[in-house]
Amino acid sequence: MNFPYEWQIGWRYTRASKRASRNTFISFISMISMFGIALGVAALIVVLSVMNGFQKEVRDRMLSVLSHIEIVSPTVLPDWQVTAREARQNPEVIGAAPYIGAQAMLSRDETVRGVLLRGVSPADEPSVSDIGTTVRDGSLNSLVPGNFDIILGSELARALGVRTGDKVTLIAPQGTITPAGVLPRMKQFNVVGVFDSGHFEFDSALALVHLQDAETLFRLAGPTGVRLKLKDMQRAPLVAHDLARTMSGELYIRDWSQQNRNWFAAVQTEKRMMFIILTLIIAVAAFNLVSTLVMTVTDKQADIAILRTMGAQPFSIMKIFIVQGVAIGFIGTVLGVAGGTLIATNIDVIVPAIERLLGVQFLPKDIYFISSLPSDPRLNDIVTIGVISFVLATLATLYPSWRAARVNPAEALRYE
Repeated sequence: MNFPYEWQIGWRYTRASKRASRNTFISFISMISMFGIALGVAALIVVLSVMNGFQKEVRDRMLSVLSHIEIVSPTVLPDWQVTAREARQNPEVIGAAPYIGAQAMLSRDETVRGVLLRGVSPADEPSVSDIGTTVRDGSLNSLVPGNFDIILGSELARALGVRTGDKVTLIAPQGTITPAGVLPRMKQFNVVGVFDSGHFEFDSALALVHLQDAETLFRLAGPTGVRLKLKDMQRAPLVAHDLARTMSGELYIRDWSQQNRNWFAAVQTEKRMMFIILTLIIAVAAFNLVSTLVMTVTDKQADIAILRTMGAQPFSIMKIFIVQGVAIGFIGTVLGVAGGTLIATNIDVIVPAIERLLGVQFLPKDIYFISSLPSDPRLNDIVTIGVISFVLATLATLYPSWRAARVNPAEALRYE
């Protein structure tokens, strides 16, 4: 296949002969530019994949405790099954369970902790969350109505100094009116289990009791809301909007992204800033490509002059050096995308191997709740990084190629 001569000359300059020392140096600088682009692309892919992995890991652990959507009533839902049936009419909803959410205090000896108390139905809760699978020394079925049993988060149990079989005193904010005044409502609960969701915020502040016990404690005639699970949690905002239009009654509907809006906004901001910072690495490599092409233009002035005297147009001269720069940028981008994707995909093997080799642990279990480095390479991130790298490399060729097109043949051949 015969390519235009501009392509052939540009490609030949890219793989310049190493017989002359100056060609060797230019070829070396070209390789440095190429590997600089590859290194920047690979680093950006790996870092964003790890950030995606951390975000996915934390989100999944968070949603093992939270539900995808919560339907809350200002008062109570005397017949929550009606609300659940209306919600299930949406094809995206696959699970529904009642709950009571309230704040309270737990005390043990002289230790007092504020808690988020959640009354749940052990039979229905597994259909909306995975918290039952994280319970140690017991299960959700250990919550027997009327026995006033309680399951604590692992960090909360540690702070109170209790374990399964111990008793704690729950203090409800609603007081009891007596002749002596308003007294806090207190009830002793039996600790029948401890859950460990892997998310410190919930493990240190959440306690589970049976739905009927919560109704008795807070003097309610039914649950305060219904929790839903969806086929695709990413569609939760859209489903919540649809339910708000179709559900009957005075209800407040919120999805998991609304409940943790600040956290997800902070993660997205951090990811965006990291993307910008690491893109500068690729930009530096692209500027290095400018110097490489400028050196090539200076070295090839005699060749350019000969081509001009043979009838080559200035735009053809530009195309030669654009081809050279684009080839370097393209090869560097492909190498970076391939290497970065390979590392990001196998980081669960690479990092443990480095830890064993160096005898260190990057994420100690006693400090971080995630002890392994997660990775979630995403196609849209990889494509975006590749396109940006190629565009920057292409833009870097414009000035050197324009300078090559302005070479005066008479001046260039004067001393040849």
